[in-house]
Amino acid sequence: MYGHKRSQHYGCIGVGVGPANLSLASLLHGDEAIPNLFLDQKECFTWHDGQQLPDTTLQVSMLKDLVSLADPTNPFSFLAYLHDQGRIYHFINAQFDAMPRREYRNYLQWASERNENVVFGERVLSVDFDKTFVVETDRRTVTADNVSIGVGTSPWVPPLAEGLLGDDQFHVSDVVAKARNLGGKRVCVVGGGQSGAEAFLDLISRPPGERPRRVSWIARRRNYFPIDDTPFTNDFYMPGYSDHFALLDKPIRQKLNADHVLTSDGISEATLREIYQRVYVHRFTEDTPDLAALLPGREVTDVTRGATGAWSVELRDIDHPADATHVDADVIIWATGFRPAPMTVLEPIAHRLEREDGEYRIDKNFAVQWDGPAGHNVFVHNAAPQQRGLADRNLSLIAWRSGRIADRIRGVRGDEQLDSFIEWSAKCGLPETMREVQT
Repeated sequence: MYGHKRSQHYGCIGVGVGPANLSLASLLHGDEAIPNLFLDQKECFTWHDGQQLPDTTLQVSMLKDLVSLADPTNPFSFLAYLHDQGRIYHFINAQFDAMPRREYRNYLQWASERNENVVFGERVLSVDFDKTFVVETDRRTVTADNVSIGVGTSPWVPPLAEGLLGDDQFHVSDVVAKARNLGGKRVCVVGGGQSGAEAFLDLISRPPGERPRRVSWIARRRNYFPIDDTPFTNDFYMPGYSDHFALLDKPIRQKLNADHVLTSDGISEATLREIYQRVYVHRFTEDTPDLAALLPGREVTDVTRGATGAWSVELRDIDHPADATHVDADVIIWATGFRPAPMTVLEPIAHRLEREDGEYRIDKNFAVQWDGPAGHNVFVHNAAPQQRGLADRNLSLIAWRSGRIADRIRGVRGDEQLDSFIEWSAKCGLPETMREVQT
C-alpha cells in the first residue's frame, strides 16, 4: 500500500499497528476531515503469531472487537468480518464457548488489509515538534496535528535468563517455531498464567512419538489460579470504572492492581479443566505417571548448564524459603509475560512530556500531558496501567479508548454508555486534569 498518494500533513499519524492503533484507524477511517496514516515497520500484519498454538481461545467476548463498543455500525466490526468472509452462519452454528484466537488474529489482519491508511514496511524513526509534529520514517518526513503511539509490548524474561536465550531456552512468544522435536526430552515451562498453561497443555497433549519425556510446570503463584470472569468482576473492565480508578490515590491504585490481577492474568477454566483431565489420563490410564510435574509456589533463582549439557533450574519454595531444589531440563520455555515496548521514537520530545512512576502521565482522553500547544496531542495505548488499571492493557476497552481519542481529535464529546450497576464511590468532582473538555 506504500506509494498511495495523499497529503504529507495529517490529522493523526499512528506509530505501530497492533489491535490498539488498528482500532483507532478503523474508527477514523472515511473521515475526510481527519486525514490519517498508521505505520508499522513489519512487512505485514502479525499478532502473537509465534504462540498461536492449536485450539487456543480468546479470553474476552467477541463483541469486544476493534470498534463495536464505540460504534456498532462501523464496517470494521467482527460481525462485518464474518459476513464479508461468507461464514457468519457457520460461526453462529459452531457455538464456540470462546472465540478461537487464530480467528481473532485473522480478523485483525482483515481489518488492516481493508484500510488504505494502514501501511506496513515503513519504520518510524522519530517524532519531533516544530509548530506541528514532525514524523521521520525510513522513507519520508511527514507532519501531523496528533500522534498515536501503539507500539505494543515486548517479551520479558527475568534478568537471570537474558543471556541464555537460544534454541533450547526461549520465551513463549516463540513457542510455535522453537518447541518442535521435543520427543523424549525434559521440558520446563516457567510461568503460571494463560500462556504457560497453554504451552504445558500443548506439550502433554502431543502423540507418544512427539511427546517430551517429562514436562515440569513452575509457577510463583501458590496454585494454577483461574481467571475471574464473573459478571460483577467484569465491571472492572467498563469505562466508568476506568474513570473511577484514575481518580484514586496512587497507593490504592497499586493495591487494586495487585489484588485483582487474576481478573486479567488468570487461566481460563476450560484450559485448567483440560490440563487436569490430561494429567489424570497420563497418570491413571496411559501408564505415563511421570510425564507431568506440577510445581506451583516455586521461584526460579538461577539457571545453569550442567556437565551433560542440560539446564539445571534452581528453585526456591515460596512458603519454605530455606528449602531449595532444582529441576533438570533440556529445554526451558519462559512464559513470563510481556512489558510495554520502549517508546524510543518520542526521544526528541521526551523532555517535554510529563511522567508518573515510569509511565507518561495522561489525561482523561489518553493524551500525554506536556507543554505543547492545545490541539496537538501525543496519545498512548496500553501504557498506563498504574493510572488506568489492569483494563488498560486488556482488549476489553480498546474500542472505548480509541473512541475517546477519536472524539478528542475531532473536537467533539462522544456519547457514554450507562454507568455500572455498582456505585464505586460517592460522586465527586473531577480534578482539573480530568475535567478537560474534549476539544
